[in-house]
Amino acid sequence: MSSIKNLLNQNKNHKRIFKLAGQLGHSLGCKTFLVGGYIRDLLMNKTANDIDIVVEKNGVSFAKKLSKILESDGFVAFEKFGTAQLSFKNLKIEVSTARSETYLKNSRKPLVVFSDINDDLSRRDFTVNTIAVSILPESYGKISDPFNGIKDIKDKKLITPLDPDKTYKDDPLRMLRAVRFAAQLNFEIDIKSFENIKINRERLKIISQERITEELVKLLSTDKPSIGFYLMQKSKLLEYVFPEMLDMPGVEIINGMGHKDVFIHTLQVVDNAAMLTNKMEIRFAALVHDIAKPITKRFNNIKGWTYHGHEEVGKRMISYIAKRMKLPKKLKNYLQILTKLHLRPIALAKKEITDSAVRRLILEAGDLIDDLMILCRADITTKNPSKVKKYIKNFDIVEELIKNVKLKDEM
Repeated sequence: MSSIKNLLNQNKNHKRIFKLAGQLGHSLGCKTFLVGGYIRDLLMNKTANDIDIVVEKNGVSFAKKLSKILESDGFVAFEKFGTAQLSFKNLKIEVSTARSETYLKNSRKPLVVFSDINDDLSRRDFTVNTIAVSILPESYGKISDPFNGIKDIKDKKLITPLDPDKTYKDDPLRMLRAVRFAAQLNFEIDIKSFENIKINRERLKIISQERITEELVKLLSTDKPSIGFYLMQKSKLLEYVFPEMLDMPGVEIINGMGHKDVFIHTLQVVDNAAMLTNKMEIRFAALVHDIAKPITKRFNNIKGWTYHGHEEVGKRMISYIAKRMKLPKKLKNYLQILTKLHLRPIALAKKEITDSAVRRLILEAGDLIDDLMILCRADITTKNPSKVKKYIKNFDIVEELIKNVKLKDEM
């Protein structure tokens, strides 16, 4: 870790920000640190973008001065919390006053007390995020690691800096951050910490829906979101994040005929979508495309298990889900369209396709036709290689027909 200076200096834009912020801190007689995810990602040789700076003075005042020095193209202050955000050359820089935060028993708003860097690091969620590096000219690159975060990065462990019961009670959102970081970093949650997530899960009730939804979106943006969803199922957080998914797990067998575990299938589709695209909206559509299967499940003595109309029922369910999760209207409409249409390309692939049938699909999907086809490809979860090959070939045919019909109509 002796090469931390080299790591700090490897990006010219970042280096300039650190130098100017450090010089400002020196002129104000103010200890100035880089903290959190930026340092964690730097030590893991990952691309570090969002910059978090903590100062042992008024963070908003410091940020205003830094904004002028950098000639930043955006500035937002949160005076009550002693933080401010700057925009500079597509970078987001957050400047905070060193502080501690605690949630009262039934309050959704934290009690903020300004303090020093040690208190600030102790209030953070996990030891891997409690590493601070000074950017003052006289101590540039000096590491402060009071909770052995560097060791836990090496061990790939998520451990709370204080007793996990206190950490999760102080800010219950940290429980969701735990499962998100487990997926994002491919780290393991410490056993004691995980047990305390189970114990404190009801505390999520005091967290605003907006913050919960934001964590859900961040989880869907990871390389393998299923890791987080399985941890939410195991810890019973799912009840407070996405209760509609509680009915998905399990397989019922009648007369020797069973069906897919909808929970497992759904998360396979989400992971497949994550491999096919970085677009979070498609991954979200993968999460909800079969949301109505549990309530539309029926057994037929001849056909076996059926889910008739689950795409239409799912579309209606999304309206309620979006309202509860406070999703933007545009995202709600997007999820409804893809859920309603996710079986259509499959149906077209099973029969002789007419131009009019393809045209109807294009008309209904509109600009989302390409996203719909990505979702359909992600929906292939069979383990049979010959079936996979067959399904992919069928979708290739449908996509080619879509292109041809579009070309004909343009001509």
